[in-house]
Amino acid sequence: MSTRGGAADGRRFLAGEGPAAGERVPFEYAVLRAVPRVDRGECVNIGVVLYSQATDYLGCALHVDAARLRALDAGVDVDAVEAVLAGIRAVCHGDPAAGGAAAEPARVRFGWLTAPRSTVVQPGPVHSGLTADPAADLDRLLERLVR
Repeated sequence: MSTRGGAADGRRFLAGEGPAAGERVPFEYAVLRAVPRVDRGECVNIGVVLYSQATDYLGCALHVDAARLRALDAGVDVDAVEAVLAGIRAVCHGDPAAGGAAAEPARVRFGWLTAPRSTVVQPGPVHSGLTADPAADLDRLLERLVR
């Protein structure tokens, strides 16, 4: 275990202190997918949700390519997909208009956003990594996995 930037036993984080500048900390992320025809299981990546407990960061980056969605299903309701993503963004950012889920702590919201579901918008599996800048890694993942 690396001790760079803090106590080897992690007490610094438990005491409520954030990581030192430039220190790499764990994060988790999931790719959001649009599955226009759930019966076929074909999907297009449309976003990423990223959570870092050490920095208390929860963010999402979203991008809908309507032409790619229509290539899977010409009749897909792109507006409905974008409406679901607006709800995801609201929960992610803790917007009170999003209801009870948005009032939960970031860790709980991340769990809610990444829970498996059989709808047109579905989260993929949760993956992990290390980051010194969660927002920058969110943008990097969006470019690499979605656009």
